[in-house]
Amino acid sequence: MSNTINLFYSFRSPYSYLATPGALALERDFDVGVALRPVLPLALRQPDFFSPENVKRAKYIMIDWLRRAEMLGMPHRWPSPDPIVQDLKTYAIAPDQPYIYRLTYLGVEAQRRGRGIQFAAEVSAVIFGGTRDWHEGSHLADAAARADLDLASMDEAIDDPASHKAEVEANQRALEKSGHWGVPTFEFSGEPFFGQDRIDTLRWRLGKEGLKR
Repeated sequence: MSNTINLFYSFRSPYSYLATPGALALERDFDVGVALRPVLPLALRQPDFFSPENVKRAKYIMIDWLRRAEMLGMPHRWPSPDPIVQDLKTYAIAPDQPYIYRLTYLGVEAQRRGRGIQFAAEVSAVIFGGTRDWHEGSHLADAAARADLDLASMDEAIDDPASHKAEVEANQRALEKSGHWGVPTFEFSGEPFFGQDRIDTLRWRLGKEGLKR
């Protein structure tokens, strides 16, 4: 590929989920590669995010992503279980997080195997598409298989996650350096495009740069 678009992505973000069809279309429609750059949710990157003022914004998100998904024709239900353990009444974050680190490190491993966006698309469709107990049974393994990946070997690769953890931390620094802090953020040639509703703007930029369709 002659150009790379970085996609800073969280497996707890409903808007990241909504961005996956557009991210896949970028690779189909332009001479670009989209690199998945997994980051931890803002709730873990910035523990004080859920201030009283930000709680109001969080409540808005819970309304907005559902109607946006409906408009896009994408299945939508808040995950069960939530990828991060959080009391949605008090917004307190639990110290023990059994899901999100595994998901994030698996995203890093999928990108290392050249199937990052495909993995994110399949897994997020399971998590946010209405599959209850998505963490049990074969749900994740089946999603990985649809992305041409083997979940068992990926789990083995992240059994000692030191390098994956370091890569996630590097992604978080790169996200801030790009000029934004939220997800999904696409970054192309140093220019950030925040939100799944900015993919059209990114496509416009790619066209202005003369990228081959």
